Amino acid sequence: MSNSEDSQQYLNDMLVKEEDEASGDDSDKQDGGIMLREQDRFLPICNIIKIMKVPVPQNGKIAKDARECIQECVSEFISFISSEAIERSVAENRKTVNGDDLLVAFSNLGFDNYVEPLSIYLQKYRESNKSDRNLFLDASYPHNEDGTSANDAGKQ
Repeated sequence: MSNSEDSQQYLNDMLVKEEDEASGDDSDKQDGGIMLREQDRFLPICNIIKIMKVPVPQNGKIAKDARECIQECVSEFISFISSEAIERSVAENRKTVNGDDLLVAFSNLGFDNYVEPLSIYLQKYRESNKSDRNLFLDASYPHNEDGTSANDAGKQ
């Protein structure tokens, strides 16, 4: 079995949820008889519609089949990138997929145009989280009247 087949199987195993035995619906059957519900395979349609409505004029409409087609395409694209990123993290014996894994996956799969903007976004996101964490830590310490931290007073 190749690495991509291993990662796809890993993804399938992660997404599979048992369905009630009473349901006789075989429309979502996958290879090996594993049942996947539609909500387990696709992103929520309401999120897709919100994004699709942005460039459409206010009085414009989006056909139902167009929404469903985009939903399937976006979900498949995310699965495609994710399986490559998971493959990398598994190869490095890690259980967590991080942003760098996704950037390497984009590059490996030929989406080089996305790597630079996503790298910049990831860097800014990480910096933002650091500053948010620092603000939280600063707010949790008591401050003196002059604005210095009560912990800083003992250091001087």
